[in-house]
Amino acid sequence: MIRITTDRLSISQLTLDDTSFILELVNTPSWITHIGDRNIYSKEDAEKYLLQGPMLSYKQFRFGLLRLALHESDTPIGICGLLKREELDYPDLGFALLPEFEGAGYGYESSIAVLGWARKELGMQTVLAITSHQNTRSQHLLTKLGFQLEQKEDTQLRFSISLS
Repeated sequence: MIRITTDRLSISQLTLDDTSFILELVNTPSWITHIGDRNIYSKEDAEKYLLQGPMLSYKQFRFGLLRLALHESDTPIGICGLLKREELDYPDLGFALLPEFEGAGYGYESSIAVLGWARKELGMQTVLAITSHQNTRSQHLLTKLGFQLEQKEDTQLRFSISLS
């Protein structure tokens, strides 16, 4: 079981108890614009997404997208974690927050914690990140985290960071 804590956040594996939260998150305007419509429109769709996405990733790779929750209330506010994409040589960092929690430093705080965990617990030395050209907020965060722009493609930018 993955458990990471920061000053303000509890970071843990997503479970089927997070179905309603995931349904809300993946249908926010920011998610739809920058990540894409995943055709998750019901609790059943969200459950399937959790089972075939993050929960399967934990079993296959020992990592995946993680639930971000406020310490005091255990209120879920977003996700941050690592994804293994077939077309990439290394895992990539992904993150998304509910709109009311954007701009408060939670993306930075959770990303630093996840990257530290990846280095220390999983022995990762390189992590990638992908974002669209239009997603300047994510690009800014990645740069602040120490990621370097590696490749510009037609539809996306690819960043990398060395954890060693």
